[in-house]
Amino acid sequence: MPYHLHFGEADPLRIRFAVSPLWETHSAVRVLARPQKQGYHLPWMRRIAGAARELDLGPLQLLMPLSGHSPDFLYPPPLGPAASFEEEIAAVRETDPALALDDFERALADTPGAASTAEGRRMLADPAGALLRLADLLRAAWEALVAPDWPRLRALLEADVAYHSRRLAEGGLERLLGELHPAFAWDATTATLTVAYRGEHIRPLAGQGLVLMPSVFTWPDVVSGFDPPWQPTVVYPARGIGGLWSEAGDRTPEALSRLLGPVRADVLCALDEPMGTTALAHRLGRAPSSVSAHLTVLRDAGLLASRRYGHQVLYERTPLGIAVSQPGAP
Repeated sequence: MPYHLHFGEADPLRIRFAVSPLWETHSAVRVLARPQKQGYHLPWMRRIAGAARELDLGPLQLLMPLSGHSPDFLYPPPLGPAASFEEEIAAVRETDPALALDDFERALADTPGAASTAEGRRMLADPAGALLRLADLLRAAWEALVAPDWPRLRALLEADVAYHSRRLAEGGLERLLGELHPAFAWDATTATLTVAYRGEHIRPLAGQGLVLMPSVFTWPDVVSGFDPPWQPTVVYPARGIGGLWSEAGDRTPEALSRLLGPVRADVLCALDEPMGTTALAHRLGRAPSSVSAHLTVLRDAGLLASRRYGHQVLYERTPLGIAVSQPGAP
């Protein structure tokens, strides 16, 4: 059943993208409990298996029903486009215990028997203490599961935001919403975004606008909701996760390495999405100064184009660069 978001006159002007390390931490914990969501993340699963065994993720996973409500206060929409984990977890700790209790009650009710478990009873009896324990557990999960790979994840998420921001500028809101995910449907006559999601819900945006948030670990689902007082938000799978955990050299044709040199060929083949120098250096495990020099050579050769996005310069393959890096493509 769908989720309907009704736009008012001012709401299209208040659409923004955001990236959230807290959301990715929550979603990573969910992936560990959902085998059907693990397909794209097996290299990551193998790498963090030992660290995950050291964590008691049960309290967090108790609040992740298969279908129904998850506590919004544990991962609210970030206030800015790129909030740090420290900023986000600080906001969790400042949550009103009465709001946390309401979220606990709703989430536990959506998993049969959850409220009667020892942990469920503990949450309901002491919501203030529970939210602090959960914040500590989220921090531990962040440090063990997500932070070591955050430069790689952030690069992919920021590349997605850059791509869709450009699509918004080129084609407007209707085009953007039509391309983000097959679950999205835009009705221009009623100014309504319908998201195929669990449960029937109608929410006027009422001037708050909408947060669009790409996610690595949410795949293949879209997530919508975030009841008041939170800003309406839709989380969707980021582009390019199929190659997220592969190393750049794994995708570089040997003949291209011989032609351009192995490092320069890796730089070209790693640019599946527009990316800045620092993010690309993280992905390749090389110094930014070295990557920058190779990017300049590839751009001067007509294989890459560059453009400024905010404070950074993004590089992407030109049609010639695509043809060279994917020789088997039509």
